Amino acid sequence: MDLFSDDYTDGNTLAGPLRELFTVDMTGAVGRCVHCGGEGPVAGMKVYAQAPGLVARCPSCQEVLMRLVRGPSDAWLDLRGTMSLRIPMPPE
Repeated sequence: MDLFSDDYTDGNTLAGPLRELFTVDMTGAVGRCVHCGGEGPVAGMKVYAQAPGLVARCPSCQEVLMRLVRGPSDAWLDLRGTMSLRIPMPPE
């Protein structure tokens, strides 16, 4: 399998699975890549579903930003490739 193929969708694919974990829409969150320092919205990530779970890659350097695997009773969210996530919140 070519890890950098054109067979991916955008980060909006993560909207439903992340909505199970967070109470806000995470596709508008802005992440910073550990590898290249690039910033962009979760919706702009390249998401590959041809793996166990979803793998989101940086659109600039192609490194892995996020992995999300959903099992029957648990979810695993790996953010090792994301330095930070700025999450938009509704006003208090």
